[in-house]
Amino acid sequence: MNAVSWLQDTTGGLLLLAAAGIALLLLFIVRFKLEPFIALLVIGVLTALAAGVPVGELVGSAQDSGDSLLESGFAGILGHIAAIIGLGTILGAMLEASGGAQVLTGKLLRLLGEKRAPLAMGLAGLIFGVPVFFDVGIFVLAPLVYVAAKQGGRSILLYCLPLLAGLSVTHAFLPPHPGPVAAAGLLEVELGWVIVMGAVCAIPAWYVGGVLFSSWIGKRIHVDVPEEMLAAAQLVKEKVRSSGGRTGDGATGDTGESGDSDEPSLGLVVAIIAIPLVLILAGTFGSILLPEGSTAAGMATFVGTPAIALTIAVLLAFWLLGHRRGMTKDQIAEIASVSLRPVAMILLVVGAGAFYGTVLKATGIGTALADTLAAAGLPVIFAAYVISCGLRIAQGSATAAIATTAGIIGPTVAELNMSQPQLALIVAAICAGSIVASHVNDGGFWIVSRYFGLTVKDTLKSWTVLETILSVVAFVIAAILITVV
Repeated sequence: MNAVSWLQDTTGGLLLLAAAGIALLLLFIVRFKLEPFIALLVIGVLTALAAGVPVGELVGSAQDSGDSLLESGFAGILGHIAAIIGLGTILGAMLEASGGAQVLTGKLLRLLGEKRAPLAMGLAGLIFGVPVFFDVGIFVLAPLVYVAAKQGGRSILLYCLPLLAGLSVTHAFLPPHPGPVAAAGLLEVELGWVIVMGAVCAIPAWYVGGVLFSSWIGKRIHVDVPEEMLAAAQLVKEKVRSSGGRTGDGATGDTGESGDSDEPSLGLVVAIIAIPLVLILAGTFGSILLPEGSTAAGMATFVGTPAIALTIAVLLAFWLLGHRRGMTKDQIAEIASVSLRPVAMILLVVGAGAFYGTVLKATGIGTALADTLAAAGLPVIFAAYVISCGLRIAQGSATAAIATTAGIIGPTVAELNMSQPQLALIVAAICAGSIVASHVNDGGFWIVSRYFGLTVKDTLKSWTVLETILSVVAFVIAAILITVV
């Protein structure tokens, strides 16, 4: 057997191809700063060619390219997630623009009181983090952290870390955020199960990291509130109000009872956030609990389809948070348009990750990896977590780590005939790995450092450790649960 045949036809050769592909992927992203989308595309093509996939099968022909690995890899996942991510992004933008974050946080601060203000900030991050991206949540809620910390006279870490923990776990584990949605699509898991298992893993992790650890580290590292950020928050408030924008008193951290008369109610804000999650869960479990073929089961399936559930929520947000509160059609359209600008690269990364996974399946690498893990007795959930951790630490992006890991592990998981709850826990493990050890190659690291006035050393001792705690606790829960579900 020659070297080429050994590489293409043996388990050892296929695993070597997989390892070389991952190593090259990291080299392209870390050393040469290549966009993950382009790096995944290049590595997918090179892996396919090295494994002996015919060019016609890889890219198609002039007469028929519809069944090519390139097109089917991209089309399969993007057809599943593009609408979900786009609609979820618009929903978050409407909640942000309407002042929903300030209403939610202000109410929690009033209910829990000054002594429990850190817990209020954590709950605000946990709830408001569902529909908004991590960085957007910081931009919107940071002014409230400044004032709460100033009033409390304690380290800003006591207030910002619970908030960051809530935003981090919801962004990593819960739809409609792109990471878990992409992983669900690549592993063919119903989003209802991803929501359930993601929440089961994320909430205890948030409590351990965002409440217990934050309280411990906040008493040991004192960081004053950055006065320039307080001033900047006041200037933003004045600018928004002078231009006719909708910003409640909470935008400057006023946690008193008074607020602008045009603020949305707390019940409305919570309802808009909850509607898509409730409908998706109804669709998932309605198909199990309701009689098959019944009208009720059909209706539950329809409204519980993620794209339909999010469309309903977005339309309600347009009407209740936008039109009824004085926004014009042009303003609503502008909010939607601006919110979608960051989505394009996310979708391209996810599509490229799916293409890479399709290549691994078509070449037999996925099967070889599954057989090797089974022979070694290594649980696939552990492999998924380790791969995701490695990619996260090496290149920084949580979404890219999730999409790439799901693409790598997907063909292996497909060989194991796992149940939907088990697959959802694999997704949770991948998501857990994607947030471990945030450091200087992660944009979120610098956002946290700059917004809350932390030195690099203090950011490493607080934020980086927090992310690692969230990751490990969530993975341990997922690993335990997969043995009993």
